[in-house]
Amino acid sequence: MNGKLLSLTDVLKKNLFFFEALSPAELSQHVHKRMLQDLLVEQVEEKVRLCLAQHACFQEDERGLWHLDLKGSKENDQFYGILLKKGEPQSLRELNRVAGPKKKKVKKLVADEGNLISDGRFIQLDNGYWGLTEWEAEGGQFSLRDLIVRTLRRSPESLSPNQIHEKVAARQPAEAGAVLAVLRKYPFFEETVPGLWSYNAVTHRVYDELLKRFTVALRRQKGRWQREKERLERRQQLAQRRLEEVEAARREAAVALAERVEMGHQREQLLTQMAEKDLLLALRKREIVSNREHIRRLENKSQSILHQCRLWVKRAREAEAEIRQLREVFSKNQSSLQNLFAMLQNEKEKERELRNRLAAVKEQYEERVAEVQRHEIELKERWDKERQAGQYEVRKLQEQLKQATHNLKAALGGEEEINRSLRFAQSEVRRLQEENRRLKSSLRSPLVRFVLALNGLFAGRKKRPAE
Repeated sequence: MNGKLLSLTDVLKKNLFFFEALSPAELSQHVHKRMLQDLLVEQVEEKVRLCLAQHACFQEDERGLWHLDLKGSKENDQFYGILLKKGEPQSLRELNRVAGPKKKKVKKLVADEGNLISDGRFIQLDNGYWGLTEWEAEGGQFSLRDLIVRTLRRSPESLSPNQIHEKVAARQPAEAGAVLAVLRKYPFFEETVPGLWSYNAVTHRVYDELLKRFTVALRRQKGRWQREKERLERRQQLAQRRLEEVEAARREAAVALAERVEMGHQREQLLTQMAEKDLLLALRKREIVSNREHIRRLENKSQSILHQCRLWVKRAREAEAEIRQLREVFSKNQSSLQNLFAMLQNEKEKERELRNRLAAVKEQYEERVAEVQRHEIELKERWDKERQAGQYEVRKLQEQLKQATHNLKAALGGEEEINRSLRFAQSEVRRLQEENRRLKSSLRSPLVRFVLALNGLFAGRKKRPAE
């Protein structure tokens, strides 16, 4: 499909069709790769949430994940059929011009672009053409990690790296080693059993949240370092200006010293001329006094300039010492950042160990449940045997009762003895029936079942060594 996607809505449609269900945070990451690079990820996520809420083709489930509704509106079915038939993007203006005034029905069905924007089946390109969301995207739109996530999310079972590579290579050329490297790189790709990998969406969301927090922390640290760098640059510029002022003062002092030497020569000349020209002494006296005053002012000025030079040199040395301290702080911050990276790796290792322990505990629990079920079956069998023995005993007593009744009827002279024997036999039958009910009720008790299970277990262990 030629052309790029026009708007944020089209990018969201394409990503939701590709991944089937995504959270706003995951959608904002995919959007930030294609557009809105000048905004922060948080600002992009706000725009994504607003766009999802505005269009009816985006639906949210109870887990907070968004899906794309591909049913669409019946008014756009004819344009959908046209695009399926053409197999390539089409322009609404060209279709309306070709339809002409005679085909008013066709013109009415494909003229409203607002319905197409809210229909999840259509996407708009930057050249004004319309295409279908189900068509293949341009090459390189999704990364290798995204293709692996889509493959594992659609698979109900765990897959091997070779199976993942075959499904990924069907959409985009990739090497088997690169696929395995991506599976080992991210923690939300879990190796359930050796050689089989699965995808954990909860771990993916936690990983994205931690990565977002870490990115924000890095951005803040970068801002602090940038401000610190600018402050150091300003101080360096200030020190440079002070050094330039010191150099200018030094040049002024050199000029003043040169003037002083020159005035000294002039003074010597004047003294020699005074010895030769005594008559001009009165005329030159005022000039000599003014020259001395000028020399004194120059000397004072040179002394003050030298004092300022010493102060500026001292300040420049203090600035250099402060710059050295700031460099040491910068190196310490870098070492602390490396320690944070090492701590993050240790936490990942601990999480992997906890998962292994959880798998071992699950296996032990399943073995224990199977053993308890086996003991329960043995107890049921024993209860059936006891019940059968009780029934046999009842039948035996009934036969004895019948025999006693027959004997009592046969005996003509022992009527009282027969009645007493009959009552005794009946009481014995009631006692045995009561004993049978008591045994049944005791066998229904969970405690008795558990004790019988333990006895069966110990009896089984005693038989095994004997065998």
